[in-house]
Amino acid sequence: MTDWGRPGGSTDDDRWFDEEAGPLVRPYSVTGGRTRAVHPELDLITLVVTLHLDVRHWPGEPEYEAILRMCQSPTSVAEISAALRLPLGVVKVLVGDLIERHLVMVRSSVAPDTTMLQAVLDGIRKI
Repeated sequence: MTDWGRPGGSTDDDRWFDEEAGPLVRPYSVTGGRTRAVHPELDLITLVVTLHLDVRHWPGEPEYEAILRMCQSPTSVAEISAALRLPLGVVKVLVGDLIERHLVMVRSSVAPDTTMLQAVLDGIRKI
C-alpha cells in the first residue's frame, strides 16, 4: 500500500484521496469558504443548462468544468450534487458562480396551482 492509501502506486489525483477519509479537499475549500448561494431560488429540482461550451470562458476549476459538461442537457441541482458527490449547498454555490459568469442558465420548476389541479381532478371524476 502506498502513502496515499491506494495500492499499486500514486498519481497526482491519488494525493488528494484517502480511502478511509475520502477526498482531502473539503467542500468549503471548493467554494472558497462560502456556504450560502448567491441565488436562493436554486433548489433540488432547479434545472441547469450550459450556455457556453467554449473552454476559454470556463473558470478553470474541475468542479465547474464537470458541471458545465454535465449540463449540456438540462440537469437538476440534485443530479449534479449526486454525480459530483458534493453536498447540495456546495453545488448551489458553484452553480450560482456559473450563473454570475453567464455560463449556465437555470429554470426553476414552479409547482402547479393546487386549485387548478383540484378542478382537473373534479372534472375527471365527473366523467
